[in-house]
Amino acid sequence: MSVRIDIAGLRPERVAVVPSPLAELGMALHALSEPGHHPGLQGWATGVTARLDSHLADRMCEADFLWRSTFSDLFMPFAGVPGRSTLPGATLAEDLDLLDKLSDEQFVDAALEFTCAPPYSSGGSSALVDAEVRRRALDVAAARGPQQLRFSERLLADPPWVRSWLRQFAQDCDEAFFAETWSRLRHQLAADARHKTDLLHRKGLAEALAAVSPAVALDERAARITVDKLGDGRSATANGGLLLVPTSLGWPHLMVLHRHDWQPVLHYPVASPELASPPSVEQLTLRMTALSHPVRMRICRHLARSAYTTSELAQTHGMTAPEISRHLGVLKKAGLITTRRRGRYVLHQLDVTVVARLGSDFLEGILR
Repeated sequence: MSVRIDIAGLRPERVAVVPSPLAELGMALHALSEPGHHPGLQGWATGVTARLDSHLADRMCEADFLWRSTFSDLFMPFAGVPGRSTLPGATLAEDLDLLDKLSDEQFVDAALEFTCAPPYSSGGSSALVDAEVRRRALDVAAARGPQQLRFSERLLADPPWVRSWLRQFAQDCDEAFFAETWSRLRHQLAADARHKTDLLHRKGLAEALAAVSPAVALDERAARITVDKLGDGRSATANGGLLLVPTSLGWPHLMVLHRHDWQPVLHYPVASPELASPPSVEQLTLRMTALSHPVRMRICRHLARSAYTTSELAQTHGMTAPEISRHLGVLKKAGLITTRRRGRYVLHQLDVTVVARLGSDFLEGILR
């Protein structure tokens, strides 16, 4: 399983390594909402959370599914600007201006990514114009909870209002904590960008990609980049470019923006903090046995990002609900997942803190 980027015809000057303030704000919001994914940032997250105004903290919860369970492409709007060659802005304000350049259809489809509609890599009808796509998106949002349903309904009814809300929210986050964080991180990101750009010029794309991550490989004969991930996806640079966007807050996530008709982006971490000690031998044996099945590994990839119902997992993996239930039972017996009820839905989620203690290779693999 992997994400593949066809780079046939890509000219060297169309490859750029550029930090993005908006993308880093998205990672900051993710780390604040999922500190278990980022053990090395817990001190920073605790400090930011302690200083947050209660009103901003409440607003942070209103649409946290845009950065908690998925990393919405809205945080990398430069990739969706027509021409497929736009670079990130130098400031948060410039990145937000690029967000305004997305059409309503692009904005809505990117914001609805957590509903998995329309198809991500292959494109399809927008929920703004296709009644069936709209119905399916609202059904999935309802299964996620009333918060997601309210957001989706408002988004489909009034995209300009949601655009305005998101821009103001980003500006308020900048004032509250991100400006200080960005002033500290941007020098490290700029230095990494200079280093990767130097590798591009002196040694070529293959060396630069190898420096990004061992999980990224270039097949020069096939003109294809392959990113080793527990997920499938395809993209192409076509007549556009390829962006490498570094993040200081993103480890262990190695993300690939491969949305249909958008410029491909590799969003990669520049550092890897140490994880906690492994569990006891007895616990490790039980948990590794539970995780040895490839289907359960793929289930963990989903449950690491969000809570899912059995039926949602069955549909995603092309299996029956009883088959999924048996796999969930094994994971639950090993203490790797938690289960909670919301109305008539039973939701399962990976205990990332427990999984982190198994070691960085597995955690990085399922969150990549």
